[in-house]
Amino acid sequence: MSLSLNELIWQLIIALTLGGTLAYLFWKQRKEAKQALAARQKADKQEATAPTNTKQMQLQAYERLILLTDRIALPNLISRLNAPDLSARDMQAILIQNIKGEFEYNVTQQMYVTQEAWEAVRNLKDQNMLIVNQITSFLPPEATAQDLNRSILEMLMQNPKASLHSIVSDALSYEARKLMA
Repeated sequence: MSLSLNELIWQLIIALTLGGTLAYLFWKQRKEAKQALAARQKADKQEATAPTNTKQMQLQAYERLILLTDRIALPNLISRLNAPDLSARDMQAILIQNIKGEFEYNVTQQMYVTQEAWEAVRNLKDQNMLIVNQITSFLPPEATAQDLNRSILEMLMQNPKASLHSIVSDALSYEARKLMA
């Protein structure tokens, strides 16, 4: 059985086409496998860094809350907002407004810290507002902002334990250090 030249050429064309198609399909399958492997490695890498990102966000939250405690510490507020020409009642409103504003600006940080840490910050805010309101209530109606500021600072100097600022700040620092360990 002898094959004619045309038949031989057709068989060769079919064989080359079939071989080329198989080679192409094999190449395509390997390429897709490599892409899938690369995608999986990328996903694994992202999963591995997720705890690091969460930890970083928690540390930043503690940092922000430590800054908040410093900003709403009564001596720091008085120093920053000192306006001696105002009345005591006006100064009271400014102090309370700033304490609330600082707290509300950082309220989302509670998502990243322990419940105890957040409660400590909230207690500091509430305590500072209570001190400002109580001291203002004991002053005469004609008292000035300077009188209020002096009375607050004197009360804090006479009773250093009345301010939670350093206790809250230390607690937040301790929790942040635990995260870094």
